Amino acid sequence: MSETPGSTPGRRSFLLAGLGVAGAGVLAACGGGSGAGRPALVSPSGAAVGAADGKRNRTGRTHEVSLVAAPAPVELGGGVTAGTWAFAGRTPGEELRVSAGDLVAATLSNRLPDRTTTSVHWHGIALRNDMDGVPPVTQTAVASGQDFTYRFLADAPGTYFFHPHVGLQLDRGLYAPLIVEDPNEPLSYDDEWVVVLDDWLDGVAGTPDEVYAELKRGMGAMHGGGMAMKHMLMGAESPLLGGDAGDVRYPYHLVNGRVPGDPQVLRSAPGRRVRLRLVNAGGDTAYRVALGGHRMTVTHTDGFPVRHQEADALLIGMGERYDVLVTLGDGVFPLVALAEGKNAVGRALVRTGSGAAPVADFRPGELEGAVATGSRLKAADDVRLPSGKADRVHRVELTGGMMAYDWAINGERFDMDDPARRPITVAEGQRVRLDFVNSTGMWHPVHLHGHTYQLGADGPRKDTAIVLPGRTVSVFFDADNPGRWLLHCHNAYHGEAGMMALLAYED
Repeated sequence: MSETPGSTPGRRSFLLAGLGVAGAGVLAACGGGSGAGRPALVSPSGAAVGAADGKRNRTGRTHEVSLVAAPAPVELGGGVTAGTWAFAGRTPGEELRVSAGDLVAATLSNRLPDRTTTSVHWHGIALRNDMDGVPPVTQTAVASGQDFTYRFLADAPGTYFFHPHVGLQLDRGLYAPLIVEDPNEPLSYDDEWVVVLDDWLDGVAGTPDEVYAELKRGMGAMHGGGMAMKHMLMGAESPLLGGDAGDVRYPYHLVNGRVPGDPQVLRSAPGRRVRLRLVNAGGDTAYRVALGGHRMTVTHTDGFPVRHQEADALLIGMGERYDVLVTLGDGVFPLVALAEGKNAVGRALVRTGSGAAPVADFRPGELEGAVATGSRLKAADDVRLPSGKADRVHRVELTGGMMAYDWAINGERFDMDDPARRPITVAEGQRVRLDFVNSTGMWHPVHLHGHTYQLGADGPRKDTAIVLPGRTVSVFFDADNPGRWLLHCHNAYHGEAGMMALLAYED
């Protein structure tokens, strides 16, 4: 899809950071499956959606915010300026912070080029379906020059973020953190630092649309015609990711919108305990994150608490979020985000005393120590799902490859002209098991809208999970949020190629 000013939005114009879209052919068991007939599905604004929303905890407070999406020159530091799209001229956009149970009233003003539609998806929030920000599944896309107000209760504490769900806009600068504070916060810490990671090329090496146009020709075309590849990355390998680490060559890896040579600096004092809220807003890059000279304690993933686990470093895929606690030493320390398999880093600095900062590409030894991943964590006792047999089981096979760039789910693509044609169906009140079966040669971060699932019987509660090549990850969730929800790979370009499905409640 092209988002060139003046172009008419086509049938590929409606999805996420590249979610161009995946089919939902599904194998179902335990009483599930859409069958040959067409199921009656819950409307995004229907009575069941309203009834579920009425059960959410609420404070009675309303937090109003204005989000203006527009072209802007964004300073990335070190003399680098990117011509991109951003909220209010900055990336990441301004942090949105509310308390659990607050009503968010966020007015999106689309000031992007003529005929460019957009939306806002509230990534990780189990909100009411008609506010999820996914045209045309939950709303009509917001046209250039128009406004739309999202109104929803943010009732689950945690670390989240928001971004468009139209075209490849996430791989521009349109994203920002969303923090939902716990009024009964159980953690004890002195300071808090929200850290947003991103892989960057927009406005300095091309556009996401140009990247996708190159990728979708596939490796087969490259091998057949000797075609030069500007953006496709070859040889990105990572044992942690099971082999191929990524598709795209990015000139910069950012921490809070800054290049490594001109980093953001957190100033604190020795002995202070800091909560880091880590968000991977990237399009194609997993990051291995470490703070030089320190160990970290993992406390949350995707907003939900886990049994505390000590680690030297943390692996975070696109769309994932992790919270960690660190007690600071005395000196100057690099917070390094190693672009997994891509031989590049992003970084910020922590300064608690005197001393010189290490060089921009310094890699602390902690990166090679004990690495925490979602698959190695356990849910905290108070959020672990009660044991029980699944009422419905769906096989969600991740298919395709780089040769033809034909990423899909169960070998089929989502029909954007008919988004509810072949949904994965569930019924309210059911315990659902999804088996993510990765038959491809590459890893995929699989994100479910509107819910959190649990990895296995006692794994962490998450909404985005890494599925390694050749592996199966089984996740469980309770169907308690009626509507129509996307399930997709959060690699922007895999989504645009077709790795997406629709999960819908039966009426």
